[in-house]
Amino acid sequence: MAKKPDLNETIAAIEKFRTERDWKQFHNPKNLAIALMCEASEVAEHFMWQNMEESRAYIKDKKKLAELQTELADVAIYLLFLCQEAGVDLVQIINEKMELNSKKYPVEKSKGSALKYNKL
Repeated sequence: MAKKPDLNETIAAIEKFRTERDWKQFHNPKNLAIALMCEASEVAEHFMWQNMEESRAYIKDKKKLAELQTELADVAIYLLFLCQEAGVDLVQIINEKMELNSKKYPVEKSKGSALKYNKL
């Protein structure tokens, strides 16, 4: 069984892909942010006008899920490039945000609630 690539190997592969095509010249923070938003919109488009049950059924359809996965990959790629361009460690900022969220949303106040922290 082949070893599953880790995040660093994946980043190296997408950087190689970009370098081979000389696309880094187009990857400034503004363009990457816009590309990220466009791709995120394409993710949202898969679920437009669906209720909760329909959206859950949608991802159980293998063909539809495969299409969604390609859009999710595009979002991840642009997010990684934007973090890289900004000199940001994605794993670090996720962990920092989770620490902040745990303070803003203590279990005893937020469990089972969709309210924003300032409304708890």
